[in-house]
Amino acid sequence: MDAAPVVTADRVLRRLEWQVVRRLDGRLQGDHRTLMRGHGTDFRDLRDYEPGDDVRHIDWNVSARMDSLFVREYTEDRELTAWLLLDRSPSMGFGPVARTKGDLLHEFSATVAHLLIRDGNRVGAILYDNEVETVLPPRQGRDQVLLLLRALLQAPPAPGAVTDLGGLLDTAARLVRRRSLLIVVSDFITVPGWEKPLRRLAARHEVIAVRLFDRREFELPDAGLIAVQDAETGEQLLVDSSDPEFRRRLRAAGEERALEARDATRRAGVDLHAISTDDDLVGSLVRLVESRKRMRR
Repeated sequence: MDAAPVVTADRVLRRLEWQVVRRLDGRLQGDHRTLMRGHGTDFRDLRDYEPGDDVRHIDWNVSARMDSLFVREYTEDRELTAWLLLDRSPSMGFGPVARTKGDLLHEFSATVAHLLIRDGNRVGAILYDNEVETVLPPRQGRDQVLLLLRALLQAPPAPGAVTDLGGLLDTAARLVRRRSLLIVVSDFITVPGWEKPLRRLAARHEVIAVRLFDRREFELPDAGLIAVQDAETGEQLLVDSSDPEFRRRLRAAGEERALEARDATRRAGVDLHAISTDDDLVGSLVRLVESRKRMRR
């Protein structure tokens, strides 16, 4: 029996270039720059506020004098520095064998990094699991995407304490001094307290949040008594998956976690996009781009 091919960074990137990036080019026809390009720092002009404009760009002094809302427009920088803030906690290993949340993290991060770098931008990354695993300083070039994938393909961390996502955001605040595009990728299974550091980051940088999830986290198969394990702590528990009340509470807990992440990011002024392990990555990225285009009109 032939052995399975070794998974290498180069193999993964070439597969993504063929199966994802090539299809994105056909669907977006260059509009992927809308996803990548943050708001520039050079003031250009004022214009009337329109529904959907970012309220952070309202010029309150001018609006008060004119008795009408005005927003500031900025000249976009030609080049962009982006940082991927990546949650590598044990819960990211959850999902079907063919595609866990961790696998989706690899695909999404490498694809976005590839698109950014192809447009001449610099990309850095922070890989985190309650402590910083790897920091890749921002650089250009395809080799940077390969370095990112090599770091992501390292053995995942063992279960331990529940993730503190706030630690990743605080680390980014210390390391990223120049205004940048920050893309936070996590399942947001975390202890409370991460909203405040996210809000501080959003006040200085352009921030996008991406929540990765697997529907099996709140939809167990009806299989009677089964052993389940907490992906973060490793704690095991025997549950009756046929019990309607247990299934209801499990679904309610999953829905509550999703709502908490949505509301917290919204309060911080950050776009939150959800991607499932069952989703087609191309379709998910197209929806993300279209959403950002609507918000920037």
